[in-house]
Amino acid sequence: VGSLYDLLPAQNKPVRPIGQWNEGRILVRGPHVEHWLNGKKVVEYERGSEEFRKLVVLSKYAAPAYNAHGPFGEAPKGHILLQDHGDNVAFRSIKIRVL
Repeated sequence: VGSLYDLLPAQNKPVRPIGQWNEGRILVRGPHVEHWLNGKKVVEYERGSEEFRKLVVLSKYAAPAYNAHGPFGEAPKGHILLQDHGDNVAFRSIKIRVL
């Protein structure tokens, strides 16, 4: 919850108990990205930075099959992916807006 998949784990994440809704926010300003969970920033990074690209190289996203649309996480726009791995999950009030 709140992580950049397997690249950057969320730190000190304030996860609510099962049965309560968590509120997530991803704020992108140019290459700067912040992940927020229940009002607390849990991940921060710069897309395309040397550090970001090193993390990608060490991940499964370094494989060509994952890079069919260019370097992982560096597209200026595209689709949103909501994911889970087999548990019951629900999403509500999803909003995307240009700031």
